[in-house]
Amino acid sequence: MHGQVAELVYALVLGTSTERFKSSSLFLPTKKMKVTVDSKKGLKTNLKVFVDKKTIDQRIEIRLNELSKTVNLKGFRPGKVPVDVLKRQFGKAVYGEVLEKILKETSTKALEDKKIKVAGQPKLDLKSYGEGKDLSYTLEVDELPSIKIQSLETIKFTDYEINVSEKEIQKRIDEIAKNQNNFKDKNQNEVAQEGDLIVFDYIATIDNKNFEGGEGKNTQIVLGKDLFIKGFDKQLIGCKKNQNKEILVTLPENYPKKEFSNKKANFKCNILHIKRPEAIKIDDQFAKNLGAKDLNNLKELIKKQIQSQYKMNLDALSKENILNQIEKLHKVDLPDNLVQQELSLISQGLKKEDLEKNKKESEKIAKKRIKLGLILNEFGDKNNLKVEENEIKNEIQKQVQSMPGQEKQILDYYQKNPSAAASLRGSIYEEKIINLIKEKSKKIKKIVSTKEAEEIIHHHHKEHHHHSEEEKSKKPKKTVKTSEKSKKIRKK
Repeated sequence: MHGQVAELVYALVLGTSTERFKSSSLFLPTKKMKVTVDSKKGLKTNLKVFVDKKTIDQRIEIRLNELSKTVNLKGFRPGKVPVDVLKRQFGKAVYGEVLEKILKETSTKALEDKKIKVAGQPKLDLKSYGEGKDLSYTLEVDELPSIKIQSLETIKFTDYEINVSEKEIQKRIDEIAKNQNNFKDKNQNEVAQEGDLIVFDYIATIDNKNFEGGEGKNTQIVLGKDLFIKGFDKQLIGCKKNQNKEILVTLPENYPKKEFSNKKANFKCNILHIKRPEAIKIDDQFAKNLGAKDLNNLKELIKKQIQSQYKMNLDALSKENILNQIEKLHKVDLPDNLVQQELSLISQGLKKEDLEKNKKESEKIAKKRIKLGLILNEFGDKNNLKVEENEIKNEIQKQVQSMPGQEKQILDYYQKNPSAAASLRGSIYEEKIINLIKEKSKKIKKIVSTKEAEEIIHHHHKEHHHHSEEEKSKKPKKTVKTSEKSKKIRKK
């Protein structure tokens, strides 16, 4: 849930400012327009805005005078086209341009004058307009609710510290060593066994004819893994170095050249090397090969890696717990348009029957996300939290460092996808808010073993799944007594 809250929070920060309605032109003086509150119900407000025709005509006149200095018309010297000629030819276009600017200016000014914080885009409805007429329109506005942030002293969260045993560290090192490819040449007369590495050249034929892809040099396979062609491995068991070996197999159905799939092929193999697997010696050199300074340093790095994996999951649970407490602490009226927007995002890609089935649960999730987004946004705003550009660059740089060789792709992705950068900004912003909330809340320090950490995570997921199933099971009860006939009607 947290990623969605992050995006929502910053969307609210970016979306509620009246800045987005401003044009480059100067505002009309307040006295040139009249703004009245037509109706107000909950968070919905309807404003009436009136601008007299004299003000509009003056703006049109100014624009026509500007154009007369730059427009070139046949029969007139550049910059000498009379205003009345321009008005005849371009009057409608100029009126449209001026009207658009006046609507932007006056709607912004109306919201500012009435001190309205907008949730989403207001709906503008033109009532009266046209050349030589007064302008009259209404603005239907969903307001952001006024939120009073409650004291956070009652909020408690657990800060987990993970205790990793030497046994667990050694187990992880042993697993790494086991997955390292370490083979040593067998003696000339020793035969190949399962687990050995075979290096060979081959030429393959179908019906005694060569075919595309039927030749290989220094091909390597580990016997028993059966990764080359099904059944190929088994026929190499017992072979010796420098032996020529014929193997008959059926090419797989997904062979790159379709005309050869499922055909029987004869492979003439020349065995170049047979190597036995050898246990890797776990020492300082082994550690250096993995990028550590020595074995002790490798153990320390692995310990931190294990701690980090569990800590990340447990911190996510603590964060979810904090958000649940914050949500219960506050009562907030929710703007219906924001809830509907969030609901449509949740419902994207769902089939009609799934939409109906999950309607109540989806509405519940949407309302919770919007509520938390509004609360967190207010908290961040009250504490003057901001995200600087260098913080976004640093976060992108972290991603670049974690994915070597893909720097260009990552940078191109963020340059070409402004929404991805906005999402990243939202994540950073939310993290700042959560960290500040933690500072003001009661922290309970708890040291747990990896086994205990697993149990906490498993219990949470089990509880969460059980709750979801419980919610779903409530719905069918209402339709238990429904007749078969009515069920069929509903399906239609």
